[in-house]
Amino acid sequence: MARKPRIEFEGGFYHVITRGNQRQRVFLDEKDFLKYLEFLSDYKDRYGFLIYAYVLMSTHIHLLIETGKVGLSKILQGINQRFTMYFNWRYGTVGHLFQGRYKAILCDRDAYLFSLVKYIHHNPVRAGVVSQPEEYRWSSHGEYLGMNKDGVADTGLLLGMFSEDLKRGRRLYREYMRKEEKTSKEDFYRTVDQRVLGDEAFVRKVRERIENRLLPGRRRHGVRLGEIARGIEEITGICLRELRGKGKDSGVMEGRRLFSLVGREYGYKGKEIAEFLGKDPAAVTGYLRRGQDLQAQMESLLLHLEASGQNLNN
Repeated sequence: MARKPRIEFEGGFYHVITRGNQRQRVFLDEKDFLKYLEFLSDYKDRYGFLIYAYVLMSTHIHLLIETGKVGLSKILQGINQRFTMYFNWRYGTVGHLFQGRYKAILCDRDAYLFSLVKYIHHNPVRAGVVSQPEEYRWSSHGEYLGMNKDGVADTGLLLGMFSEDLKRGRRLYREYMRKEEKTSKEDFYRTVDQRVLGDEAFVRKVRERIENRLLPGRRRHGVRLGEIARGIEEITGICLRELRGKGKDSGVMEGRRLFSLVGREYGYKGKEIAEFLGKDPAAVTGYLRRGQDLQAQMESLLLHLEASGQNLNN
């Protein structure tokens, strides 16, 4: 069964879970944790999204993100690819570090902000790593308590809901974190269509927003094949020479599949894609057939190309 596309729009509030490929460890020492937070901060500055909470565990990551103008797929694609390159370089490994498709649940912020922040910050306690959330270094809990003033999380909204006075807000936050949570773990994954967490009214608003928003549609040949290749290089680092070459490295092969999928989205025929790449049309047919697991990467590249086109027109 084909996986349904992610629901993405400006101001979306997402609970994101990213896991190591085959449950492998993605953080082996302190330097790895710090490097991920560095990349997270860099992309936050670049794309203008908000982070309400995070926790970095040895095998997985939880993020609570509110997007701006840049979609979630592009944000996670950039962070995960950059950290994977760092990890492979440092440890002399190759291939994917994270599972191919991260979980992203669009949530009702008004209903779930408080409980999701608590759920994420208590993750190390549930895992038996620590007895209290403040004992765990690699989460945003310490930022809410003022223990880390140079943090990544945007703590102002939630603390301001407790009190306009920062010290009192932090004290009330600490008290809230120590209270027993009425929302169970299962409640955070009891989603509609595996993508939305909220009551019927919230789900209806999401559906109305998706159905009513004006999508420009992709004009036939609205983006040149050379621009698609340039977009792939900007996102993945795979250049046109490699796409056209004879190499069969897994990353290059994935780039060719991604190029073919996006080319088809813009109305190019397999023969046209094959001529541009200097490949046999049968090879492009194979790229398209084996590229169905690249839905998230394709969405990210399409967003990148559309954003680039809008910038040129402004």
